[in-house]
Amino acid sequence: MEPTDKEKILKAGKIASETKKYAKAIAKKGVPLLEIAEKIEAKIEELGGKPAFPVNLSINDIAAHYTPAHDDKTLANGLLKVDLGVHVDGWIADTAFSLDLENNEENKRLILSSESALQIASKTIKFGIKNNEIGKRVEEAISSGEISPIINLSGHGIDKYELHSGITIPNIDNGQEIPLKEGLYAIEPFTTNGAGKVYDGKDSGIYEMVSERNIRSQGAREVLDFIIKEYSTLPFCSRWLHKKLGAKSLLVLKQLEANGNLHQFALLMEAGHGKVAQAENTFLVTNKEVIVTSE
Repeated sequence: MEPTDKEKILKAGKIASETKKYAKAIAKKGVPLLEIAEKIEAKIEELGGKPAFPVNLSINDIAAHYTPAHDDKTLANGLLKVDLGVHVDGWIADTAFSLDLENNEENKRLILSSESALQIASKTIKFGIKNNEIGKRVEEAISSGEISPIINLSGHGIDKYELHSGITIPNIDNGQEIPLKEGLYAIEPFTTNGAGKVYDGKDSGIYEMVSERNIRSQGAREVLDFIIKEYSTLPFCSRWLHKKLGAKSLLVLKQLEANGNLHQFALLMEAGHGKVAQAENTFLVTNKEVIVTSE
């Protein structure tokens, strides 16, 4: 990692931290999710970064991957998870928090559990520690009474233009025993009062480019070229393309997905339809120090 890379990593983290404060101020019950998402993404650009992925605004039993479509009418309610990412020249900060929009004690307990687990993980993570040791501490912090971690969601390594790279940081002791090297890592405890697992639900409208293979349609090729130039391998959404290229791009997305150029993420649903809370930060780990970039 070059010194300039570290500067970009820290800049992305600072922008993410400031944007998180802004998001907490505007995410109120009854506000359209579309308005919240677009304001958060605009704030990231105003501060000098770019969204590393579409803002996720997932409610109650939707654990992750809900971003509003261009015509979404959903209003903020319930237990709302706000997951946002910032990149500066491909170097990413990934952070998330949860809000109780109903003054509900159950929601508050789930949120406190995820935040407490993240705090413990923050004190645990260091160069050389095995990933399952972090998972063990997270699991111990969460597992109490009716609250449990979601076992098939995890934190992850981060690399340039790669939101999920290499190693996972589990929310349980998964027995992997992989030591952490120098690099960027996101830790994100998910807590639930449900079954403790997620399954793939409906399509999310969030995509990533997985292949630059040729496609016969000239119009589709032009959209793919735009995606490669604007987003590279980072996730993007149909809402962004609709805003920049118009309604025709929605049909082209289906063509590109069918041709194998794009992968569309599914909504991640709690298997027992319990409520889900999330807390997340990004950590820069070296053999000398650990920096919480997005705090």
